Amino acid sequence: MMEADQIDEAMIRSAVPPPARAGWHALRELDATFGGILRNTREPMIGQMRLTWWHEALTALDVAPPPAQPVLQGLAGYVLPRGVRGDALADMIDGWELLLDGPALEDATLSRFATIRGGGLFRALAGVLVDGRPDDVVASTLSAAGECWALDDLGTRLSDATAARRAARLADERYEAAFDLRWPRALRPLGVLTIVGRAHRTGDPAPGSPALALRLIRFRITGK
Repeated sequence: MMEADQIDEAMIRSAVPPPARAGWHALRELDATFGGILRNTREPMIGQMRLTWWHEALTALDVAPPPAQPVLQGLAGYVLPRGVRGDALADMIDGWELLLDGPALEDATLSRFATIRGGGLFRALAGVLVDGRPDDVVASTLSAAGECWALDDLGTRLSDATAARRAARLADERYEAAFDLRWPRALRPLGVLTIVGRAHRTGDPAPGSPALALRLIRFRITGK
């Protein structure tokens, strides 16, 4: 039997049009790679060195073929041809660096992390979905959704209960803004990702549940 995470990932994947799936997967693998560096590095300096390597490697994608590294090859093959630049992907690293033995996770730090990581990732994913930049109104919705998703995701991983509550409050504020307007059909996979992230933090609807599946189906049909 499939676990709740597997069910939800299948729902997310089904929302992504087949031509965009390889690029979508490459971008999410990149984000997971950054998260893995933070989780698996005890020494901040070592983490910084690893993130610096990725920054340089991503920036180099704009001018040279990728090395024999699966994530970089996926980005070069399926993301950059859609108009997403390697240096824009490298900018997301600035958000992750805020978590490397930096300042306490106050509102300002959490908001900056969400803007750089979540907003940057969702802009790149949108580029893969629509093969270009969305208009300014949609871009504002995407930024709010990306920030909400990043804060919800971080909130499920924080051991500091006070910081987790701050992240949850900031995510709640952005969730309202993200779903204030009707989403265009082409970008609804990003709304699906946001709704799933919210469910995994709040448990409402429960991850992997029929109630969550119905919520996602309704959103995919209506954009609300």
